[in-house]
Amino acid sequence: MRRQEIDYILNRMLDTFKDVSDLNITVGKPFQVEVFGLLREVPLVPPIKELTPFQTEIFALNLINQDRRLTKDLVEKGSCDLSYELSGKARFRVSVFSQMGNISIVLRRLETRIPTLIKPMSDSPKLPDAFRQIAKEKNGIVLVTGATGSGKTTSLAAVLNEINENQSLHIITLEDPVEYRHPHKKGTFNQREMGTDFLSFSHGLRAALRQAPKVILVGEMRDRETVEIALRAAETGHLVLSTLHTVDAGQTVNRILGMFNIEEENQIRIRLADLIRWVVSQRLLPRVGGGRVAAFEIMGTNLRIKDVIRQGESEDKTFHNIIDQGKAFGMITFDAFIVDLFEKGIITEETARAYATRKGVTGRGIDMVKSRRGEATTDIKGLEVDKEYNEGIESDLL
Repeated sequence: MRRQEIDYILNRMLDTFKDVSDLNITVGKPFQVEVFGLLREVPLVPPIKELTPFQTEIFALNLINQDRRLTKDLVEKGSCDLSYELSGKARFRVSVFSQMGNISIVLRRLETRIPTLIKPMSDSPKLPDAFRQIAKEKNGIVLVTGATGSGKTTSLAAVLNEINENQSLHIITLEDPVEYRHPHKKGTFNQREMGTDFLSFSHGLRAALRQAPKVILVGEMRDRETVEIALRAAETGHLVLSTLHTVDAGQTVNRILGMFNIEEENQIRIRLADLIRWVVSQRLLPRVGGGRVAAFEIMGTNLRIKDVIRQGESEDKTFHNIIDQGKAFGMITFDAFIVDLFEKGIITEETARAYATRKGVTGRGIDMVKSRRGEATTDIKGLEVDKEYNEGIESDLL
């Protein structure tokens, strides 16, 4: 299998369906693409019903293209990550990994259009106004969290684009791999890719402190050393943007604390309270008519948030409660955001209830929306007052 054959198959996989997000190459299955979260088989001529171990391995070796570092990572660590460009058509973030002694490959298609706050994705509404405030921050740490594939990189790219269009600043990005290629506008971009331009996020971040940036994007806070250097960068006046694989603000703070020893916890809490500016958590929900839409939990910083970070959550002081009461400051909970999406007709009631964090809260919000529309809030029928019981009560009162 040669490079031309690899590119032909990739082209075929992209052209078979609209809105392909991922390409999946696994032993025992045909070539598959992911469309709106579901895998679809790709028909080829001649047909391939089940990929063999030899075919996936040859495919992977062509993508790796004799790179010694990637080959070493695959052999010693069981996986490697790289980028791949299909000339004139698409770029991919590629993960090659071993499973049950065989090689599997997943290629995430990267957008070529730079997202904006007004139009982050082709079928998505504009990002919440809090993202505009994030782009105006001068220092501190901003974290965007969520599961893999939830759109964290897209949201951060929209923030960087806003900075690029309005401020003459030096921006350094440390990515694995570089996903969005930002052009120079008012800002000056230096985009560095792990493996090609630096060895690890901690090494790249330490070097960035000597490269005079005002804004630093770190692809992911993977370890204690990276977090420690990011804190130091924020303390010295940089704006640090990064991601974590956590579901909400509380879990984000706890994940960072968990990277340090118990003896250091109090000091780290104090530093985080001073440095965290925003924590944005997001997840993708299926939307009415096809496609997906992002839902957000947004936590900004204020005196109450700082106090909870320093002291920890308690029964009457939780991040969720403070966010719920902070709507005037740009904060919003997942549940409130989901109810708003339902009210606008972007998602169904079933989707809203399924993806809710606190299902009781979301259920009450949905019922209020349906009540305002004049719709029934329950499917129980035939309810009426027990007349005999009611008459008995009246006679007793008399």
